[in-house]
Amino acid sequence: MSHTNRVFLYGASGHAKVICEILEARHRTPGGLIDDNPLVTSLLEYPVYHNLQEVVLTTDDHFIISIGNNRIRKAVAAKLNAVKFTSAIHPAAVISPRSSVGEGTVVMANVTVNAQSNIGNHVILNTNCSIDHDCIVEDFVHISPNVALAGNVQVGEGTHIGIGACVLQNIRIGKWVTIGAGAVIIRDVPDYAVVVGNPGRVIKTNKP
Repeated sequence: MSHTNRVFLYGASGHAKVICEILEARHRTPGGLIDDNPLVTSLLEYPVYHNLQEVVLTTDDHFIISIGNNRIRKAVAAKLNAVKFTSAIHPAAVISPRSSVGEGTVVMANVTVNAQSNIGNHVILNTNCSIDHDCIVEDFVHISPNVALAGNVQVGEGTHIGIGACVLQNIRIGKWVTIGAGAVIIRDVPDYAVVVGNPGRVIKTNKP
C-alpha cells in the first residue's frame, strides 16, 4: 500500500500509542482510532471515534487491531472481516528477507526474526524479542518484550509468552497457552496450559 494511505487503529490503549509511533517512524499516517470508551476522545493527538460508523472510510484505508488481549483481538478480527488489514514493522526491527509476517501483525523496535521463520496474522512481536530460524508463530500470538525463541520453535494460535521467557530449540507450544514471565521452556507444552518457572511447569489448564 502507499504510505500516504491512512491506517486506523482499533483500540485506544497504551499498546495503540506504540503502534502509532511505529507508523510515524514509517512515515505512515494514523487516520485515527476506534474505541467504544466514550471518555476517550484522543490519543497522541489523533482523534478517537467510538464506532466504525463515525469514520468515512475509503477503499485505500487499512486497519490494525491495537488490543493486547489475544482473545479479544481474534473476536475483533472476525467482526472486522470486511476491512483491509496492514502490518506495522518498526524500522529498528530486523526481519530476514526469507521470513514472512502476516497481515495485522505488529513488530516493535529491536525485534529480530531470523531466516525462514513464519509469523502469522494479528501477532504482536513486542520490544526486543528474538525469533530464531525456522520458527512458526501462529495467528493471534503475543510474544512479550525480551522473549527469546530458539530455532525451530512452534507457537500455537492465541498463545501469550510472558516477558523475558526463554524457549529452547525444537519445542512445540500448543494453542491458547499462557507462559509466565521469565519462564524457561525445556519441553513441549500442551494446548491451554499455564506454565511458570525455571524449568517451566504446567500449574493449571485454561478451559477452551
